[in-house]
Amino acid sequence: MKRVITFGTYDVFHLGHLRLLQRAAEYGDSLVVGVSSDALNFKKKGRNPVYGQHDRMDIVAALKVVDSVFLEEDLELKMEYIKAQKADVLVMGDDWAGKFDFCKSICEVVYLKRTPSISTTALIEVIKEI
Repeated sequence: MKRVITFGTYDVFHLGHLRLLQRAAEYGDSLVVGVSSDALNFKKKGRNPVYGQHDRMDIVAALKVVDSVFLEEDLELKMEYIKAQKADVLVMGDDWAGKFDFCKSICEVVYLKRTPSISTTALIEVIKEI
């Protein structure tokens, strides 16, 4: 059985998130998703997520392409998460291209093209303007 892992915040869940997870699932037999903790999201983006970590985990877990979710609390622990989840393939959006190549020693690494013209940050800005 080939196990795929991916990571993300998945705040203000949108079509780009769904498409990425659907395509990631195609790389194996099961998909496990690390959802960034609220603290990690603040550390990387300088803002709190709109939805809390437990709500975001529930949203992602409800998708039929997702087999399990866990809380990602530290960007520096990618390899440990991959090992703990027994993942064979790491899939990330191409905005992270090259940044996880160090994981190639323990799994295949794939960067998928993002869905054009959509991002959580852009959606939040549109909502603020309304």
